[in-house]
Amino acid sequence: MSSESASLARLSMSLPAELFRQLDVMVAERALPSRSQLIAELIRQALAEHESLFRPDEMLAGTITMVYRGERGRMRHQLFRTQSGFLKEIISSQHIFLEHDRSLEVLLVQGPYARLKELCDAIRRLRGLQQLELVTTTSLLPPLHKQDRGAPDTPPHIPGAHP
Repeated sequence: MSSESASLARLSMSLPAELFRQLDVMVAERALPSRSQLIAELIRQALAEHESLFRPDEMLAGTITMVYRGERGRMRHQLFRTQSGFLKEIISSQHIFLEHDRSLEVLLVQGPYARLKELCDAIRRLRGLQQLELVTTTSLLPPLHKQDRGAPDTPPHIPGAHP
């Protein structure tokens, strides 16, 4: 028996027949190996949402996906100004140009839900935004840098670089 199997718990549940049928359709359309996998995914999503609503100061990781209409760089400049106030929360950003003067941008974020919601609210106020979605998980990113105790806050010397 694998260690994963040993840590599983069984759940028995009753559902209305139509809901059960829709669940099976969803499993088939997603080509999942079992109902259990889909139900576990749905429960994880619900737990992340619950965490954000009832524990707004708990750390979460996630993405903010947005689509906006770009008008000669004005929207990108406004996004830059808005995002610069959330440097601790934004880990990375990916931007691509879409058709018809639209852009897609995805931010990888981590922080307390209250702060991530504040970032989303600030972005929503920008003129030109067409879609925005925050997706969170209770799993966190590993620390990006470990700082030694007592080490100075100066960057390491790179050979060949000028001081």
